[in-house]
Amino acid sequence: MSSIQAPAAQPGGASAAVSGAARVARAFASGKAFVPFVTCGDPDLETTEELVVAMAEAGADLVELGIPFSDPTAEGPVIQAANLRALAKGVTTDQVFELVERVRKRTDVPLAFMTYANVPFSFGAERFARRMAETGVDALILPDIPFEEKEEFAAPCRAEGVAFVSLVAPTSHERVEMIAREAEGFVYCVSSLGVTGARENIATDVAALVERVRRARSDIPCAVGFGIATPEQAAAMAAVSDGAIVGSAIVRLVAEHGRACVEPVAAYVRAMKAAVSAVEN
Repeated sequence: MSSIQAPAAQPGGASAAVSGAARVARAFASGKAFVPFVTCGDPDLETTEELVVAMAEAGADLVELGIPFSDPTAEGPVIQAANLRALAKGVTTDQVFELVERVRKRTDVPLAFMTYANVPFSFGAERFARRMAETGVDALILPDIPFEEKEEFAAPCRAEGVAFVSLVAPTSHERVEMIAREAEGFVYCVSSLGVTGARENIATDVAALVERVRRARSDIPCAVGFGIATPEQAAAMAAVSDGAIVGSAIVRLVAEHGRACVEPVAAYVRAMKAAVSAVEN
């Protein structure tokens, strides 16, 4: 990947004169990135706030925030259960935006929402994009939106300086180059067929998938997610890409420890960040 010019870090969040896309670029500009995911409101919104701050302090380069949704079709049982727990406690999209506002007073770590199309559609795509920009969310990932139908959400994001992140998968085939050429922020490379969840082995030829993206677009970072759980797996994926994304393993720690999850998750993030950082560019 060619060198990415990172903007200078600025405090604050939504008030900082840095676009979301630029902050996402910064996450990948200093070496291999580690990107953790948490479900907002599991076990509660206060704990989510502490988790985001702690993960940033532990070395997370970008944090994915899952907005709870009743039918998260790309998720395995661990994250599905977290969504249902958060929804059962009444967590709303407005409350998640309020959470981001609080987080932005404490850290400038790049943030991405990962949710499903019905969430911004129900909120209003333009209003949703505007709120992301106002509160300091830098990117949006919607795994249930085909690339060909993305403009309903990507255009409002683009107008507000928010990156709309596209996914490529082993089944993308001839569409990989097309997706890469129009990618924003970074390309989310799906390492495994099926839903999210830790796997003992990742059999997909991720290196070949990433190489196809890079041939089409040399200036966009590629981060690999789905199935990564151990430092060894994270290092292996970072060796062939620009970073590793981990969700289910972290959400499982949250489920196991409840409100006492912050330190166990922070320790896990430190170990995973160390593993990807040890990989030579």
